[in-house]
Amino acid sequence: MLETIEVSRVKRFAANTAGRDFAVGDIHGHFTRLQAALDAVGFDPAADRLFSVGDLVDRGPECEDVIKWLNKPWFHPVRGNHDDYVCRFDTCDIGNWMYNGGVWFVGLPLTEQQNYQVIFQELPIAIEVETAQGLIGIVHADCPFPSWGQLRDELESPESNKRLKQVQNSCMWSRRRFEHQETQGVEGVRALVVGHTTIRSPATLGNVIHIDTAGWMPDRGYFTLLNLKTLETIPTARPALSQDWDWD
Repeated sequence: MLETIEVSRVKRFAANTAGRDFAVGDIHGHFTRLQAALDAVGFDPAADRLFSVGDLVDRGPECEDVIKWLNKPWFHPVRGNHDDYVCRFDTCDIGNWMYNGGVWFVGLPLTEQQNYQVIFQELPIAIEVETAQGLIGIVHADCPFPSWGQLRDELESPESNKRLKQVQNSCMWSRRRFEHQETQGVEGVRALVVGHTTIRSPATLGNVIHIDTAGWMPDRGYFTLLNLKTLETIPTARPALSQDWDWD
């Protein structure tokens, strides 16, 4: 397996010649459930890699386990909007964050909060992974441009801090593509993998694959793993769940 090359806010990974590459949807502090999903596919930490679309924390009971996972050499996340709350904990709308699951963070000592802030600020906004079939892009929510190359340029060489903030916020927050069911896709990548918008089953719009199937909602959702070589989603069909509701 080749070493990664990190350039600013975009992290690049060479093709995995030793094992498999998977992507997973939003985690939200449910690392035990994530491990169970990995065990089900026979994940091999010596050869396989796991790419996360972000939202590692908030809402779930194991948010502080995120440090253990970030230290795993095979685990590679982008920054989600909930992870960005940690980056901005001293300036963000704290009430909104608490309402959306950030209570775990409030009781931590200031030094620990600052440590989390530094670690999360190092998370890239975008990841690209080489495969034999073509380049795979990963962001939390969406690519706000028609091409991956333009996103890469905007993140690596922004014209201003204001412009950079706009682009990063789109990558972490936008639901435009899914809400409007846009199918034109993103040029320059074989597929773009995103989470953020919670859906019953994985959905593909153009070459954009949405994989947040609510693995962080016990009894109501499940973790989808996407094989980056084959673009197969696992499980291949929505499992029977003990609860359900009308999803927007």
